[in-house]
Amino acid sequence: MATIMIVGATRGIGLELVRQYAAQGDDVIACARDIGAAELLDEVAAANDNVGIERLDVAEPDLVTAAAERIGAVAIDTVIIVAGVVGGRHQSIDDLDVDAWHQALNANTIGPILVARAFKQNLVASGAGNLMILSSQLAASTWPFGGMYIYSTTKAAVGKAAKILSIDWKDDPIIVSVMHPGYVQTDMGGPNAEITPEESASGIKNVIASLSPEDSGNFYKWNGDNHPW
Repeated sequence: MATIMIVGATRGIGLELVRQYAAQGDDVIACARDIGAAELLDEVAAANDNVGIERLDVAEPDLVTAAAERIGAVAIDTVIIVAGVVGGRHQSIDDLDVDAWHQALNANTIGPILVARAFKQNLVASGAGNLMILSSQLAASTWPFGGMYIYSTTKAAVGKAAKILSIDWKDDPIIVSVMHPGYVQTDMGGPNAEITPEESASGIKNVIASLSPEDSGNFYKWNGDNHPW
């Protein structure tokens, strides 16, 4: 049995990760930005006594710190950061919402690294910790389409930050990785996307289970393939 922390657990991939880890008997710390509007997560927690809910908003540093203080020094084997934002509809060079860009930078880039810092010692205490940050294929320089300045750049930046983190933590028992979860049937991907949240979450779990220290710093696809940066 492991302890798993899912940041961004109220819906979609995050909620499905909570379900799947709970079903296999792991203790799950499910983090939500607004615990008063997490009805689906509440249902999962009510049905599984190994699921606990914590308030954590990656875009609010004080709330990251407060969550770390509440959770304390418990060993955490895996932290998966799902939380993020698209950044709005105005993402072309000629129609760019600069305020939304700043907000997305806080949520997609800075926030995950603050979470990593806040829970480093919990991962170290595991002795074999995994930190995975969900990103997107749009973050890769190999993505062959334009547009989506806000989402693409903030997700690209967190990938670089995770790579730096893997180097800075190379002597710690923590594997750092970045994940493209697939084109998933969520609120963001829409109903016509390629795979279901169940397929994505299952793939993510399989990738994490297969990682070794030599894999730290890599960018993966949900099916286990390495994603070209």
